[in-house]
Parts: sequence; C-alpha cells; structure tokens
Amino acid sequence: MNIAGSGILRKMHTELGETVRYQLPLDEQCHPLNELIGQHVQLVYEGEIECIHCGRKTRKSYNQGYCYPCCRDLARCDQCIVRPQLCHHHEGTCREPQWGDEHCMIPHFVYLANTTGLKVGITRHSQIPTRWMDQGAVQALPLCRVETRRQSGLLEVALGRHIADKTNWRALLKADTPVADLPAMRDSLRASAQDEFQALQEQFGVQALQWLETAEEVRIAYPVQSYPDKIVSLKFDKTPCIEGELRGIKGQYLLFAHGAINIRSHAGYRVTLSTE
Repeated sequence: MNIAGSGILRKMHTELGETVRYQLPLDEQCHPLNELIGQHVQLVYEGEIECIHCGRKTRKSYNQGYCYPCCRDLARCDQCIVRPQLCHHHEGTCREPQWGDEHCMIPHFVYLANTTGLKVGITRHSQIPTRWMDQGAVQALPLCRVETRRQSGLLEVALGRHIADKTNWRALLKADTPVADLPAMRDSLRASAQDEFQALQEQFGVQALQWLETAEEVRIAYPVQSYPDKIVSLKFDKTPCIEGELRGIKGQYLLFAHGAINIRSHAGYRVTLSTE
C-alpha cells in the first residue's frame, strides 16, 4: 500500500457535477477520492483525536468532532442546531451572540429533498447545494425563504406534520433512490400547511416568510459502482483499520463491500490514507 496522506480528518468536500466530486481533507491537504473508486483503499486510525474547533486532544469526540468543553460552550453545539425551532437568540441567551448573528440571524431556506424518500429540511443559502450532497439527496427543491434560523425551524415543524423529515441511512446505502415528483409534492405541502404558514406570517410578518413558486429542482448523482453487500456502520473506535475495495461514495459515506463509514462522524480523528 502507498500512503497518500495523513492528518486530522474533516468531513468530505463536495462539488456538484455530472456526479458529485469528493475530496478527503487530512490536515491542510485535500485528497481526490473519485479516482480511487474500484481500487483497494485503506484508512488507519492512529489513536488520536483533536477537537476540530480548539485543537485540544480528547479521548472522545462529541457532536461530530468537538471536545467536551467546546461541545458544552459553543453555540454551534447547542440543541437548537439540531432543533432550530428552539433557537433562543432572540431571548438574549445564545452561548455566542456574535456567532448567532452571523449564522442564525440570517436568511435560511426550507427545502424538500429526496434521500430515502421525501423529507423537509433547512439550510443557509451558503450551504446550497452542499447540504443536499452531504445528506445523499438525489433531488432537492427550495420551498421557502425565511429571515432567521428559528423561523426555518418553526416552518419545518409545520411542514413535518404532513411529511417526514428523517433519512434512513440503511436505505440510503442499499440502492439508488427512485425519482419523485418534487413540484407536485411542493404544491401539496403548501395546500396542506396553508394555515400554519399563514400563522407564521402573522407572527413574523408577511415578508419574513416567502414561498418560492418558481424555484428550480436540483438533481444529484453519486459516484457509486455498487452498494455494500452488508449494511454495516464501520467505526474507527471498533475497527481502527478499515480497508477494501472502495465501491462508491454517497452523502458522507465511503462504501465498501462489508459496510460503510460515515466520514463526518469521525471528524477530528487522526487518520492515514493508503491506496494500491
């Protein structure tokens, strides 16, 4: 095996194209991955974890890459990041008010995506289409533009009463997802959630939430030759050396015959990448 690179792992970088282009960040270098599909690839965990925010050595990674003090203190690790409807910036209790101003008190988009079925989600404009590629969506369609993260969370909850907002990771790694009629579902959702949508407009103002009537659908294809024979989640803590023929990449998963590893969940791990 030839060592291609070594360093602290971060989530894979993505670029939208005919198929998604992937790069694996290790320290300051990014290693192209698409060309490795079909080859024998080895990832070795070197037994060291660093916080992706402060660089502190930690025995355990919290919230996808943070040490415990950062997970406890940073606004980006608060529960409202996962449940944005609980954002409390407007109450003056944000852990990091300036960070909140820059990341939460800015326009967000509520979208419809097809991952392992249709779901609603939210993202900042700067994360389109990255968010969709990270989730493994094969289609996505912006539904509504709102002024803040909290508003996006409240609308997501309202729409979630009429459609799921979860991705089944096992189904994501089993087979290609069938194409769905997103514009038709958009129209159906708007009709079903009209009362909730109007209530939010009355609360925050008509201009705060704008339904996007003419947004264009985005189609996404992933570089997958074949899916795993076994749907097993591979983790460095249990298997320090993960290797085999790289069959493909989807979302933040590297796919092997014997399972798949979620790279994002191992952010902060020191890893050596080797190839044939």
